[in-house]
Amino acid sequence: MIQNPKRYTITAALPYTNGPIHIGHLAGVYVPADIYSRYLRLQGKDVAFICGSDEHGVAISMKAKKEGITPQEVIDKYDGIIRKSFADFGISFDNYSRTSAKIHHDTAQEFFRKLYDNGDFIEEVTEQLYDAKADQFLADRFVVGTCPRCGNEGAYGDQCENCGSTLNATDLINPKSTITGETPILKSTKHWFLPLDRYTEFLTEWILVEHKNDWKPNVYGQVKSWVDGGLEPRAVTRDLDWGIDVPVEGAEGKKLYVWFDAPIGYISSTKEWALREGKDWEPYWKDEDTKLVHFIGKDNIVFHCIIFPAMLKAEGSYILPDNVPANEFLNLEGNKLSTSKNWAVWLHEYLEEFPEKQDVLRYALTSNAPETKDNDFTWKDFQARNNNELVAIFGNFINRVVVLTNKYYDGFIPTPNELSEVDENTLAELKAYPAVISSSVERYRFREALGELMNVARLGNKYLADEEPWKVMKDNPERVKTQMYIALQIAAALSVLAEPFLPFTAAKLSRILKNEGKLKWNDVAENSELIPDGHQIGEAELLFAKIEDEEIQKQIDKLEATKTANLAENKQVEPQKDLIQYEDFAKMDLRVGTIIEAEKMPKANKLLVLKIDTGIDVRTIVSGIAESFSPEEIIGKRVTVLANLAPRALRGVESQGMILMTTNAEGKLVFVNPDTDAPNGETIN
Repeated sequence: MIQNPKRYTITAALPYTNGPIHIGHLAGVYVPADIYSRYLRLQGKDVAFICGSDEHGVAISMKAKKEGITPQEVIDKYDGIIRKSFADFGISFDNYSRTSAKIHHDTAQEFFRKLYDNGDFIEEVTEQLYDAKADQFLADRFVVGTCPRCGNEGAYGDQCENCGSTLNATDLINPKSTITGETPILKSTKHWFLPLDRYTEFLTEWILVEHKNDWKPNVYGQVKSWVDGGLEPRAVTRDLDWGIDVPVEGAEGKKLYVWFDAPIGYISSTKEWALREGKDWEPYWKDEDTKLVHFIGKDNIVFHCIIFPAMLKAEGSYILPDNVPANEFLNLEGNKLSTSKNWAVWLHEYLEEFPEKQDVLRYALTSNAPETKDNDFTWKDFQARNNNELVAIFGNFINRVVVLTNKYYDGFIPTPNELSEVDENTLAELKAYPAVISSSVERYRFREALGELMNVARLGNKYLADEEPWKVMKDNPERVKTQMYIALQIAAALSVLAEPFLPFTAAKLSRILKNEGKLKWNDVAENSELIPDGHQIGEAELLFAKIEDEEIQKQIDKLEATKTANLAENKQVEPQKDLIQYEDFAKMDLRVGTIIEAEKMPKANKLLVLKIDTGIDVRTIVSGIAESFSPEEIIGKRVTVLANLAPRALRGVESQGMILMTTNAEGKLVFVNPDTDAPNGETIN
């Protein structure tokens, strides 16, 4: 671990431009990376916070085919949505680039060429899956089949999302092309491979020995599993029509594999930033006094801890990451987030539906961050954290301080008198918090750090509750001046300590205190006065508003609608039965009827005994619908009855017919009944 670096290069995983950003991306990568970068800037550090859109690879081609547009239209559409969402949400990138930019194509090709010229690649002719009907080789995501490890029939050619295994397309059992549905054939093609096995000793020493104690256990464990399992050469080129051309002779029609070009996007984005700012990009990637940190989700660990470091090592002039604090996954209401199933909270939609509540989402995601294990986001928890913590603790303290200062002193900060022991202890405790929060942030424990920030607000609330200036004002107004002065110092501290976590709130609080841009992180610990007496503050404004049940129910209903739509879309329709003749159908006597009585069959969980008016008689029918309906709710229900079905004894009760049922999109039983006022006994032809 680098001590006292001269500069920091912070990267956040490049989002694929095949869809918008959702809360899983935010919790896993972008919020923690932004907290870290903002924190470092408040300390006056030299920071380059780098990201950009990942615009190559099969995912883009698949999206283009699905939407009936070109890959360029796909990347332009989603780059615009993603870029605006990040900006509106306050993610403070120093540069957000695109891998479709010329500077990236040039950088990636130069990188490949250097490794090629150094002899770092293996050139091999291998057999790859080929779709003869589509006349093209199939990239991994264009192949689905049965996973050889867990039997999942929907595994992709690069990964089984059911068991998490990394695969090759040729490993799949019964592979099918997602383009045509055809069974692909094997066809020879030439590609270049990065021989990862050559870097086993380097990776073992660098990560498993040198970073055993400072990298997160989930990251370390996954790397160890890969290394212990034996590293193998990995292709860096693919037969694709979308991506960066392989810059060597004999590679016509081939592109750089997206996993190879995407991490180089960090370098090209840094170059783009440096050109714009008039800086030299190389120290941010090649100086040993630079601390390089990659923020990623756990699905990217292998690329950032094994493959990209091997690439950097092979190139020879680059530094290696000091840390890769990958997070686990965030689930949504008990289910895995899924972009394809629309089971997500999309950032651009959240920003529209919860205006000016960026920090509420940042707070909810950070306080529930999946730092060491998968965690679950629920709308009820989101509401509770806002109402019970942000409103009731942070917002309540600031509101009381500002209201009382305006009430007692017309907004001017009073001059304190002699400090009591309580005052001295409170200020001493306040001064200790920057170091406590820093310790958590620098160990990438952002959830813990946020908890300590809230303890500063709790300190303020406790001080006011214990001192009760609104009561003391009657008998000792001079003492209240000191009390309010102390409370205002805590408020000023919050305006700077909250900035990495709640930037919009911190900015609003600074405006209320009329103290914008005057404080840095270390001032809280080092300065005896953060906001001076005689300074006038502004009027009170609510930092946070309570979120009502109706707003939350709307979001829950939205997810339920998604779930219903997914069930309907994925429901397998039974194939048509064998053909019958008209005479066969004519034998069935289908009638309109009404349920007039219903009761549960004794000692039978599934059966109801129904009395049905068929228009020709009132008869008993036993139906297996007791798990779906109570007797009370179906009395009076209009039904369709198969009247001439031969009687059948069920648990001693003769059933004289059958009622017609089907299932809805959610798989629940529903009655097949007439939608008009046809009288009982009317035949259905």
